[in-house]
Amino acid sequence: MELNEDEKAMWDVGVFDAHCHPTDIMASVQDIAKMHARVLTVMATRREDQPLVVDSAKKYLLEDKVQYDSENYRGVVPAFGWHPWFSHQMVDDRGAQPHDQIDIISHYKSVLIPQPDGDDEFLRSIPKPLSLSHYLQATAQRLEQFPFALVGEIGLDRAFRLPKGEFLNPDEVLEKTKSTVQEHTPGSREGRPLTPYRVNLEHQKAILKAQLQLAGKYRRPVSVHSVQTHGVVFDLLSELWEGHERLSKRQRKRRQSNSNTEAKSDVMEVDDAEKPLPYPPRICMHSYSGPPEALKQYLGNTVPADVYFSFSICINFSTPAAAKAETVIRAVPAERILVESDLHCAGDRMDQLLKEIVVKICEIRGWGLEEGARQLKQNWEKFVFG
Repeated sequence: MELNEDEKAMWDVGVFDAHCHPTDIMASVQDIAKMHARVLTVMATRREDQPLVVDSAKKYLLEDKVQYDSENYRGVVPAFGWHPWFSHQMVDDRGAQPHDQIDIISHYKSVLIPQPDGDDEFLRSIPKPLSLSHYLQATAQRLEQFPFALVGEIGLDRAFRLPKGEFLNPDEVLEKTKSTVQEHTPGSREGRPLTPYRVNLEHQKAILKAQLQLAGKYRRPVSVHSVQTHGVVFDLLSELWEGHERLSKRQRKRRQSNSNTEAKSDVMEVDDAEKPLPYPPRICMHSYSGPPEALKQYLGNTVPADVYFSFSICINFSTPAAAKAETVIRAVPAERILVESDLHCAGDRMDQLLKEIVVKICEIRGWGLEEGARQLKQNWEKFVFG
């Protein structure tokens, strides 16, 4: 990649991918060491890629909050989540007794719309569902293993339909994905024709809510996928925020005056910062495609979480909706913008997409490239570390 002076200054400051999927082509992970991007925030989405994200994080381990400041450092921040596209593969068994057996067919008929009655071939092709309670336990262990790990990719999606069970052969996958490597991680949607089946929104919400609560327990940020569900996602978050809204300036002054001493108030705030929360403290709306008007909800003064909005070339600037994305980027506070590639393969293409989105945002905001890179770096630091 040939660089002009501004682009070199941008990479020297550091570019941080807030959301990507290089483990979809696991062989590409070795290319992270040669990339211009400083740190990749790597998402898990399904059963097949959870251990691959662990392996990638170990290979490019971020050990402290200053290590990535070196221009020569290349690292991975892992994120562990269950994507809504695969939410049907999860049984919400949190209220079940240990001896209860999972009826696989009944489960899928209860969470899919329309019900796959009589579609025996499809029902036989779907993998056995996993226990949500066991998944949450395993994810908690991973969060403890990686102190900087996020929860993601999680969310809701009205638009997607389940793919048929059979996989394409490697040559067909190569053609479909345009990948330079044929080792495509199983379980994804690439290359498979779609069925008429969707996952009902109530089941998706149950899986999402459980993961949001887990992130709150460990005070970890989340990366949220939302397609045609922006209002529903906000309502679910609001439910978790209830009773924890931020105080107005007047309320804060009143509380301070009622404290015995300012020092006591400070100690209480420190103690509160260590306690589990019922909601994630920081939220990234990934490749945000909602209307500009919805920003006011997420950025309201009483919202107790810090909400960020990330943007990608692949999602936000590859369709006629690009004009809406520009309007949104102008409206988002400078300190809440993140960039992402949302790409399935590490390497030159990921670097190129990151460069393009940084340049695009800087053009829209009227920032110089180095200035914009510094702002975006600072935003990523605040989102990941708090």
